[in-house]
Amino acid sequence: MTRPLSVALAGLGTVGGGVLKVLRDNAELVAARAGRRIAVTAVSARDRTRDRGVPLTGLRWYDDPVALAADPAVDVIVELIGGA
Repeated sequence: MTRPLSVALAGLGTVGGGVLKVLRDNAELVAARAGRRIAVTAVSARDRTRDRGVPLTGLRWYDDPVALAADPAVDVIVELIGGA
């Protein structure tokens, strides 16, 4: 079996939280279309305490998106950092 594609999200605002939710809620469909499972494994955002409406347990957390980008266990980084 092929190992899952490890995805990290930089930014967990409205869009980042939505991407995480969509990838989790549609994991089977995404895996079927992509040819392998997609696993969000790490995230980066400014505020760890903010409620994002999605569970973040089990994810590696980075306060610095540059440190997230340096994580050797991540295959793909999705940059979703807002401007506010």
